[in-house]
Amino acid sequence: QLVESGGGLVQPGGSLRPSCAASGFALRDYAIGWFRQAPGKEREGVSCISSSDGRAYCVDSVNDRFTTSRDNAKNTVYLQMNSLKPEDTAVYYCAAAPVQYTDSFPLRDYEYDYWGQGTQVTVSS
Repeated sequence: QLVESGGGLVQPGGSLRPSCAASGFALRDYAIGWFRQAPGKEREGVSCISSSDGRAYCVDSVNDRFTTSRDNAKNTVYLQMNSLKPEDTAVYYCAAAPVQYTDSFPLRDYEYDYWGQGTQVTVSS
């Protein structure tokens, strides 16, 4: 089970750090992807990925503002979001993908086996 928390309402230019906590399995064996779904839109492709060995990858559209990290001892992954914009408003989901290689970055949502329930992020003044 994956549980996201740490979303909320923030003003443009602000920061949030949602977290994704796992129970029932060890996150160190999985890559964790962050996805988002804006109101009235389909879920986007992966925004950021934390590989099982702790490397971070974010797509070009957010990599100057977002990053991801993990604490395997706490079985938790984080999404650090800075300089937030109103267009970042969405429900943010984390998902876990089993990987053969520790430095893998699964890019397709079908590679992810476990999904959280999502946490709402609203960027508004």
